[in-house]
Amino acid sequence: MTPTRSASYLLATLLLTAIPANSAFSATSAAPAKTLQEQTQGLASQPGFIDLWRDTAQGRVLLGVSALDQPFLLMSSLPYALGSNDVGLDRRQSGEVKLVRFQKHGNRLFLVQDNTRFIAGSKDHDERAAVAESFAGAVLWAGDILATDGGRHLVDFSTFLLADQHGVAARLAETKQGGYAVDAKRSAVLAADARAFPDNIELEALLTFQGPGQGEWVKQVAADPASLTMRQHISMVRLPDDGYRPRTYHPQSGGFDTGYVDFATPLASSLDVRWQVRHRLEKTDPGAALSPVKKPIVYYVDRGAPEPVRTALLEGARWWGSAFEKAGFKDAYRVELLPEGADPMDVRYNIITWTHRATRGWSYGNALANPLTGEIIRGAVTLGSQRVRQDILIAESLLAPYGKSGGREKLAEQMALARLRQLSAHEVGHTLGFAHNFAASRQGNGSVMDYPHPVLKLNAQGEVDLADAYGVGVGPWDDYIVKHVYGQFAGDEQAALAQLRREAQAAGLTYVGDTDARSPGAAHPHGLLWDFGPDILKTWDSLSAVRKRALDQFSFNVLPDGRQAGEIEARLVPVYLLQRYQAEGLARLVAGGEFEYAAVGDIRAGAARGGVRPVSAATQREALNKLASTLQAEYLALPAHVLDVLTPPSQGYERNREYFETRMGGVFDALSAAEAGAAQSASFLLDAGRLNRLAWQHARDAKQPGVAEVLDLLLQRTWRRDAIPATLAGGETVQLAANWVVLDTVLQTLNGGKLHAGVAAEVRTALADLASWLGRNPGKGVTAASRKEAATLVKAYLQDPRSVTLRPLPPIPPGAPI
Repeated sequence: MTPTRSASYLLATLLLTAIPANSAFSATSAAPAKTLQEQTQGLASQPGFIDLWRDTAQGRVLLGVSALDQPFLLMSSLPYALGSNDVGLDRRQSGEVKLVRFQKHGNRLFLVQDNTRFIAGSKDHDERAAVAESFAGAVLWAGDILATDGGRHLVDFSTFLLADQHGVAARLAETKQGGYAVDAKRSAVLAADARAFPDNIELEALLTFQGPGQGEWVKQVAADPASLTMRQHISMVRLPDDGYRPRTYHPQSGGFDTGYVDFATPLASSLDVRWQVRHRLEKTDPGAALSPVKKPIVYYVDRGAPEPVRTALLEGARWWGSAFEKAGFKDAYRVELLPEGADPMDVRYNIITWTHRATRGWSYGNALANPLTGEIIRGAVTLGSQRVRQDILIAESLLAPYGKSGGREKLAEQMALARLRQLSAHEVGHTLGFAHNFAASRQGNGSVMDYPHPVLKLNAQGEVDLADAYGVGVGPWDDYIVKHVYGQFAGDEQAALAQLRREAQAAGLTYVGDTDARSPGAAHPHGLLWDFGPDILKTWDSLSAVRKRALDQFSFNVLPDGRQAGEIEARLVPVYLLQRYQAEGLARLVAGGEFEYAAVGDIRAGAARGGVRPVSAATQREALNKLASTLQAEYLALPAHVLDVLTPPSQGYERNREYFETRMGGVFDALSAAEAGAAQSASFLLDAGRLNRLAWQHARDAKQPGVAEVLDLLLQRTWRRDAIPATLAGGETVQLAANWVVLDTVLQTLNGGKLHAGVAAEVRTALADLASWLGRNPGKGVTAASRKEAATLVKAYLQDPRSVTLRPLPPIPPGAPI
């Protein structure tokens, strides 16, 4: 581990490695014609971290810069935004945090960004210079000095404010919305909104981006998609004082890290230096087990959030208070409503923003943190407003509460608000420095930092029960992470943290982060998004019963009065695909392997285990069998009473991404639904990484399932299966739809080039065997046509893959976020 260094030492290192100031431009620069007083006469002034003058008549902001070569933090944000979840330019979105400084060259000031990724934490000047000369910094802006008075240099900062500092144009291009650029004639510095405070200044501009206006997503949200007008906010923030003590990051902490490459570390040490990201929190009595703090952490909820949302956000965010108290901090954490008239863009406020978009989308938590030490200066949470409505839709689709007595429709809103409380706590957790833990659901309400699926069950009467859908309060992992990230210890800090980790392991707390959870081919069986329960196999069975009950009662009772009848199709999606996340969980068991994040010292001390431990062969086969059942008509075919109520959207309405695709001329397409359901399972199971692991696990232990066994089972349950029960209306056609999805997925995986050669050979052998079997078993009717076509396709592909145009896999309506 890298020894802890003071903030002042790190700052001094960067000061000495910064781009050197000089007077190279002085020969071509003229002296200012007017004094500072003359330049600012009649302008409203405001002293602060950097003095500023507001020229509202000319639309300018003038800065009086006195501290040269003194680093500070610069961050952009968007107080007024685009409103498209797909593009991602959201209301009050925070941008990149940069460490910058002003430098004087001749009669000009330069705003220079330091390169904080590479340093030399050494007292030797030449050693520091070698690093400084090796990696480029950046000049972000330069402007003429209008006047100088007593070491204070006056500049017009307007050109910086009118440039696209947030990267709006780049984001629009990245999301294929077209080439946009700032139109200076339709942009303005909002001088009246400029404010200076002792430790920060806040500046704003109205920017209009001119572009082609042809992008699908800008056309969905903008008044004029060719002219996108937003506001850009710039915060310039003093670096915190030297009182903060950085904490070395540990991979088992569950927190976020920041750091740099330090070329001055000893040869036997890692160049990689990482600090834990966290707020400054100091006890007034460091020796007390429970002590008040010098300055509490306070978050403020957006006044734009309506009731009952506002109360839910306040309640959920406040859950962290109990964890801080368990960590020894009394009254150290509060959540309040933003004071009336307060500026939510002011970085002095930790803010929870209620953000509207055209469609539902993700929420997130960001932090303005010192890149040198990890100290958080400001937390900023963005909560998408449409997620709560999606949760109500899911609950109503499961309950079918309308047209009945008993008031069960109220349960849907109650579930959605329970989810919102958890979401508020989750996103605030990110801004406190905490990462996702996608293994916490193994312990029930283990952590608000997991992605929770509602805990669904059937009650004694066989009805869907939402009473315990979402937990209340933070969980045991959250208590641990607050202690590990913020705890203060009287003795050896590293020894105390190691003891915390041993206690967490003894309590069965498991940690799996984003890297090992989000990939379709991820290996860790516990790193799952949107799962619940300690045993995914048992969860699958219980959720199967809920899905069956919800489909059995599916009717127009899933919709309240006043909704157009065609919306019933959208209500079917979350019921039909209810087990989509648990299907991924089953796939994760196949070729799955457990491992832990650890430091070598913890492994030696017995506080962590190294290596990867495969899931047992019996568990893999049980999961494989359950997952294969989702590729059969008995699972995929909709009941007749459901098909009979599915109504196309009414005039003036249309299907959107929340519906199943239709290729049936505007009416509901049961085959597209079946294809989507089959693709959900097949794409996870047949991921190239999973097949490669299957082959390797089987090579090391012949008792483990291998690639041939998995493919044989899938093809046996689909293409080679027995006749479909005659009682299943349309079952044969639905099965053929699933069969084609399986074959297309196998071919896409084989064609992707990510399989090891030996694994690809096994896949080709399985395909050749399938083609041979199909030739010997032609079938009858529609089955005969598909079998003949499939055999022809497989033979052609195996002979020359370039001669075959592979079908894309079917689209699946979005599930997350919920």
